[in-house]
Amino acid sequence: MNDNTNAGINQQEYNDLVRVRREKLLDLQEQGKDPFQKTVYNVTAHAKEINEQFDQFEGKTVSVAGRIMSKRDMGKAGFIDVLDRSGRIQSYVRKDHLGDGSYALFKKYDIGDIVGIKGEVFRTQKGQISIKADEVELLSKSLLPLPEKFHGLKDTDLRYRQRYVDLIVNPEVRDVFVKRSQIIKEIRNYLDDQAFIEVETPILQTVAGGAAARPFNTHHNTLDLDMHLRISLELYLKRLIVGGFERVYEIGRVFRNEGMDVRHNPEFTLLELYQAYTDFHGMMDLTEDMIKHLAMKVTGSLQVPYGDEVIDLKKPFRRITMVEAVKEYSGVDFDTIADTASAKKIAKERGIEFEDRHEKGDILNLFFEEYVEEHLVQPTFVMEHPLEISPLAKKKPDDPLHTERFELFITRREFANAFSELNDPIDQRERFVRQVELKNQGDDEASDMDEDFLTALEYGMPPTGGMGMGIDRLVMFLTNSESIRDVLLFPTMKPLDK
Repeated sequence: MNDNTNAGINQQEYNDLVRVRREKLLDLQEQGKDPFQKTVYNVTAHAKEINEQFDQFEGKTVSVAGRIMSKRDMGKAGFIDVLDRSGRIQSYVRKDHLGDGSYALFKKYDIGDIVGIKGEVFRTQKGQISIKADEVELLSKSLLPLPEKFHGLKDTDLRYRQRYVDLIVNPEVRDVFVKRSQIIKEIRNYLDDQAFIEVETPILQTVAGGAAARPFNTHHNTLDLDMHLRISLELYLKRLIVGGFERVYEIGRVFRNEGMDVRHNPEFTLLELYQAYTDFHGMMDLTEDMIKHLAMKVTGSLQVPYGDEVIDLKKPFRRITMVEAVKEYSGVDFDTIADTASAKKIAKERGIEFEDRHEKGDILNLFFEEYVEEHLVQPTFVMEHPLEISPLAKKKPDDPLHTERFELFITRREFANAFSELNDPIDQRERFVRQVELKNQGDDEASDMDEDFLTALEYGMPPTGGMGMGIDRLVMFLTNSESIRDVLLFPTMKPLDK
């Protein structure tokens, strides 16, 4: 037992509580009343609908089921609060309603036990909506005491490790994950209405491509083949555009063997979509419209609070090039920097660390990370990234050192990344070759050569716009959650015994 689970009692007291519960279970089993043998209970109503529609339920008999969250004994009667999927409902239990035997069993029930209650809906003298129990049936025995019985589950690390307990005793946590489900549902509704088709692509891949990230590696025994967990959804979705699907999307898990913090988890949920016959400007319009749609559906407003700030989604999202943003916040105009040597010189003067392999475009991106990101609170599309950091994006026709790409920033965090997709197989091969060179120089996040993807491009891919968005960060924003772990039911955690 972790001492944080039940603050306020010592180990011996905790052990005694557990022992008593197991003794109660054994006694029930010896009487032929093993609660774990129960299979079906006919639920006819839930707490929320009874509380919100009392006029329709008053005087009617209902059956509810849930977990006992509190219990107040008054001798020949008692009250319990029962938590089901929708919330809490009070039940009034009297000895003369249940009968001596059933009431004696009821008095032995513990907080945390799961029960079924059948009875009439009424309002107590104090005005509390309740169920006057005619039957109380033990459906499952809780062998460990809930932390809320003492001081609640407050330890953050333990909450993430024991999410099942967190969901029981902290109702606001459950609300976050209900909203998460709603957000994903509304994304699907939005894209389906725009004639996108949802597809599924492989998680196990022989080439981990589509992003700058270090993959997790595994081995397929039957094929005797080294494989990777996908780091992106991109390259397979583009193959489908080649195949004639003009609008496709996927919402799925991706895996990146990288650092962990409040914004990063090794596995996370990604949305990627691709639309033929449009470009990154079309993707900007779609991304902005979809986020506004989601905000209205989930929060009911385009003024979304996040921490101490309010994010204004009503105004058109700001659009600025990366060069313009760096100039605005650092005073350095990269349009006037002639070459890589000059860029490295000014980086040294500003204390910006870089590697020997970095070129002018890489230095521009380092300046952006150092000087700009912290200022991008309100929605901002940062556009036209340098070629060096955009191996899958089209070059600008009038400026081949930069690409038709954007990243969307809100609350100082990147939310989306999008391109006018590179569909020139000759150019794409040259970019892959450069990525392989970088990998050989020690860049673990550089891409491998993907010959099958190049073959697909050689068959011809139409002009295409594509966008990827992190679902977890979007949920963090729309639920005002500080950490990515707050929006993942089971975040990656190091085992306590490691």
